[in-house]
Amino acid sequence: MILETINSPKDLKTLGAEELKILSDEIRETLISTVSVNGGHLAANLCVVELTLALHRVFDSPDDKIIFDVGHQSYVHKLITGRREEFSTLRQTNGISGFPKRSESEHDAFGAGHSSTSVSAAAGIAAANLLCGNDVYTIAVVGDGAFTGGMIYEALNNCADKEKLIIVLNDNDMSISPNVGGMSRYFSKVRTSAKYFSFKNKSKRFFKALPLVGNGLLKFGTAVKNRFKKLVMSQNFFEQFGLSYYGPVDGNDIKHIERVLTEAKDDKKCAVVHVCTTKGKGYKYAEERPDLFHGVSGFDIESGKIKSSGVESFSERFGSIICKYAEEDKRIAAITAAMPDGTGLSEFAKRFPDRFFDVGIAEEHALTFACGLSVGGMIPVFAVYSTFAQRAFDQLIHDAALQNLHVIIALDRAGLVANDGATHHGIFDTAFISEIPNVTLYSPNSFESLEKCFVEALNVQGPVVIRYPKSEDIVCDGFYNARGVSFKDFGEGVENAIITYGRLQENAIEAAETLNNNGRPTRVISLTTLSPLPVEGLIKLLDGIDNIVFAEEGIKNGGVAQRLCAELTERGALCGKRFVIKAIDGIFPDHGSNKDLLSSLSLSPESIVDSLGE
Repeated sequence: MILETINSPKDLKTLGAEELKILSDEIRETLISTVSVNGGHLAANLCVVELTLALHRVFDSPDDKIIFDVGHQSYVHKLITGRREEFSTLRQTNGISGFPKRSESEHDAFGAGHSSTSVSAAAGIAAANLLCGNDVYTIAVVGDGAFTGGMIYEALNNCADKEKLIIVLNDNDMSISPNVGGMSRYFSKVRTSAKYFSFKNKSKRFFKALPLVGNGLLKFGTAVKNRFKKLVMSQNFFEQFGLSYYGPVDGNDIKHIERVLTEAKDDKKCAVVHVCTTKGKGYKYAEERPDLFHGVSGFDIESGKIKSSGVESFSERFGSIICKYAEEDKRIAAITAAMPDGTGLSEFAKRFPDRFFDVGIAEEHALTFACGLSVGGMIPVFAVYSTFAQRAFDQLIHDAALQNLHVIIALDRAGLVANDGATHHGIFDTAFISEIPNVTLYSPNSFESLEKCFVEALNVQGPVVIRYPKSEDIVCDGFYNARGVSFKDFGEGVENAIITYGRLQENAIEAAETLNNNGRPTRVISLTTLSPLPVEGLIKLLDGIDNIVFAEEGIKNGGVAQRLCAELTERGALCGKRFVIKAIDGIFPDHGSNKDLLSSLSLSPESIVDSLGE
């Protein structure tokens, strides 16, 4: 296999056309076989095989910095930058990450797991290179989906004066360019051809060599060319930002891509290279359903059948719940930031298309848009992953909470998100949301509780956030429910208590069973309302308790446990009691299985038992 001989990008530079074709096929086979077992992002990586090879043949990583937007399209990059032998560990505990990670390789120039950051980062690196005298290039590889994020446009507006900065637009679904029609397609083909580049460069050299009048003639010729171009085709979108534009280019033709990248490189100005690729290329099922194979948990290669646990998730149950109540209340509208499937809103979109809004990768806009719907008399429900909701923090404060508008945020993937890792864990939301005035924060501990929280949210004045994990239903048999809190005693005459919320309730139950079997009866207290905290109910439940563990799948500083301890201490409810906080403290957890992650964070049942002492 040719792939086995590729240990760094330098090994690519001597390969011939046929060898590159074979290598491309081998890379696709490796991608398919690995992701079928480990899960991950498949379609986006299959489409950038030739593009990634071309980038590494034209540029010199790690001196030249190649930045992948979002980062889920970096698998090919990882394979050819010294991580081939580790690739089978992709997204596994102690394995390589599914996203670029600076600590993992010198070739990963900028880490990312969220969209639309690459151009800003690349512009900064390019500016630093100029200031530091580094004669190198910076390349941002951006998928067309990232162009729905406003940060991209803020960055483009700041790029015209940057040197040796190249933005590669990987267009596999839509076209950004406004140029349409046969004439536009003809000129696009002409201006990216080898003959055109050769003629253009020879003309430049000829005019520059003429004494006295050379530069003037060159400027005049360029002006005439641009004037003629404007007569037959509208100005390209990127050119309006003052950027050079090349394309569209066949992104699965290595020779063509290399030729255009080389021309953009030689120009040394800030340029956009627009490449068109086929999402899922090389695997029939991914080409037919690129949306389905964007991010998968695993699949059967022969049939293309996606592996499923067969068990309903919180996301799916939320989708059913919102549809149920939207049928009854015509004011309920749903909003997603390009994640209808992941957030369980696909069925809502089919049943209530007039009340469904996919605003693209634009979380800030999504939340303020929801606020506008609220002002207009609707009940907007914005379903978003916890990690992406971080981007709308200002909007939650300034637009929703300050005006006390009735918007509901369904916060999916709250807590640890296993194999996706540090960029995707939803471990900050309780800390940054719970202290915002007017915001009610729920953390349902079961499917039944999820529905109850949603019904309450429909009738609460002001912003409401309902956070739930990426998991199946949580077992809550035998729990006594009160407003905002529920509990269950394991044994009689309890003297120990474990206070928790959400998915971690399962570990708390297992720990309590172990403690009771060891002659130490324990009460498990599960919070369903995190803001405002149900302090009065907790004080009653802690009466007679000597040892307490506060366990949460979130950060310690500013988290629920610290807030609880502060309020209970002020009221004297912890006087004479021993208490311990078990939370995520001072680190960004890595990727791996939830069980492994919880164990490493001392949040396993065994760790909870140990924290209560003898």
